[in-house]
Amino acid sequence: MEKLELRSTDLITDNVGKLAELFPNVVTESLDPDGNVVRAIDFDLLRQELADRVVEGPQERYQLDWPGKRAALLAANAPIAKTLRPVREESVGFDTTKNLFIEGDNLEALKLLQESYLDKVKLIFIDPPYNTGNDFLYADDFAESTAEYLKRSGQVDEQGGRLVANSESNGRFHSDWLSMMYPRLRLARNFLTSDGSIFVSCDFHESANLRALMDEVFGASNFIAEFIWQHSVQPKGYSSTVSVHHNTILCYRRSEEFALQPLARTDEHNRNYRNRDDDPRGPWRAGDVRNALPRPKLRYPLETPSGNLIAPPDNGWRWSRETMQAKIDDGEIVFNADETAITRKIYLDTVQGRAVESLWQGADVGVTRDAAREIKSLFDGKQVFDTPKPTKLIEQIMWIAGVGAGDIVMDFFAGSATTAHAMFSASAKDGEHRSFILVQVQEELASDSDAAKAGYANLAQLAQERVRRAGRSLISEDANPAWDRDIGFRVLRVDTTNFSDVFRTPQDTDQAALDLSTMSLKEDRAGEDLLFEILISWGLDLTLPVAVETIEGADVLVVDSGVLIACFADVVTTDVVTAIARRRPLRAVFRDSGFPTDADRINTEQIFTQMAPSADVRAI
Repeated sequence: MEKLELRSTDLITDNVGKLAELFPNVVTESLDPDGNVVRAIDFDLLRQELADRVVEGPQERYQLDWPGKRAALLAANAPIAKTLRPVREESVGFDTTKNLFIEGDNLEALKLLQESYLDKVKLIFIDPPYNTGNDFLYADDFAESTAEYLKRSGQVDEQGGRLVANSESNGRFHSDWLSMMYPRLRLARNFLTSDGSIFVSCDFHESANLRALMDEVFGASNFIAEFIWQHSVQPKGYSSTVSVHHNTILCYRRSEEFALQPLARTDEHNRNYRNRDDDPRGPWRAGDVRNALPRPKLRYPLETPSGNLIAPPDNGWRWSRETMQAKIDDGEIVFNADETAITRKIYLDTVQGRAVESLWQGADVGVTRDAAREIKSLFDGKQVFDTPKPTKLIEQIMWIAGVGAGDIVMDFFAGSATTAHAMFSASAKDGEHRSFILVQVQEELASDSDAAKAGYANLAQLAQERVRRAGRSLISEDANPAWDRDIGFRVLRVDTTNFSDVFRTPQDTDQAALDLSTMSLKEDRAGEDLLFEILISWGLDLTLPVAVETIEGADVLVVDSGVLIACFADVVTTDVVTAIARRRPLRAVFRDSGFPTDADRINTEQIFTQMAPSADVRAI
């Protein structure tokens, strides 16, 4: 029986735990006055979390550090003045699909998606640049204040992200890679559901740094495994060098609610299960009754059915007397004729799948050659991607991560779009609907590449084509009839804000109903562009169906049958307002300049108060 603690709660420990949940990276180790290592808070780093400029701090502590780390943290927290613009001409099934493909810098995309997909993504898989010396990295400019970051990110000028080669001659070779990964991983954590997980592929160049970085971002206690994937079987290089045949895939969970799913069993895994004695419970295999480790309390003489005693093994039995006897009575443990040998029966019907192993053989999940064949089969024999992953590899990750019906998979280093292909494949097999969010920057393709010669301008465009072709190939095969066959995707492009005269993001505006603020729209922006910026500001799902309707002569955009109704007409009449209010939408938004007078604005508020009092009404 546990003793009752007759003392008050340790509030310091509780507060440290609360901070750890909000900011896992600020939890570190320090020395107490007696010289003991204790859990502590890095107050300098906590100050950085709450600051809009780089905060310096000289205190020594156990942590992963590099030049530019604080600036990278600032970049993760800094707001941006950008939006996501719909691109219907590049989309497939724009009005019906639940899948998203974002074109643009993934750091900016992750910031824009935060509110809409907070705690909603079941699995994140990314295959970022491996920092081999030839990879292109996102050249984020971290040496700036929040105001400078806002200006650079599109509030005033049109400057976009840049990709630069990170060669080993660069004195910040590792630091630049860490600074690129750090803010993206921090933002990625916010997307995961409480039972979600993230898998990150890497090679030996940065695997050690990646492990330390993910320990900080997700918490070392949330580390699940380091998987070794055999990506090739053909030896390469000379005998004086090591022929590398594997990549590392690190897996972390969001919280203890995550459950690693066992893999499916095959006939090969079950071949040792037989029914030698016509046991009514079916096939079984022999198991050990001895303990693998010394357990003195489990060393007891075992009484056989005839009353003989069998001496215990050196390490003891696997179970207590009571449990052992219950297994004997149940027939799970049997004796031979002279009661000198004991057999434990492990029945096949008690085996739930098979354990996930840390070594993933290419024969089971595919190798790079398999991935190359998949690409060639889709692109008329052309190898248009350099280093794609095999779909079987991503399918296995989705399986053990427990991605099922209704779940979202995210990949913000989409590359060759294998994640989307694998998700289509998994859904076609089991009939369960899943959806994806892919993000890929418009990285220019080498002019001498097969892809460029085939007419593709950039990697994002090429990845979208892979998704189109993969979807068509799977839908034409024998798919599970329960599959909804959603092989589409809605393309959204990261771009500057739709508003031309503000120095703030939409979410920074006053949230009160009809707090009207005149904002000029850019001339090249349409109503649907503005609608998606509003969806982002409100944190709504960006795949909700959008319909264009005419109400009292005005064109309006109706989102999901009334989740939101937007009217951006040049003139907003009382009849239009009344008709919209009569439909009792959850949200309504109007263009401020559409109201002829201040009295019309006030009247709009009164109409909604009377006819749709629960509606959230705003004007821009």
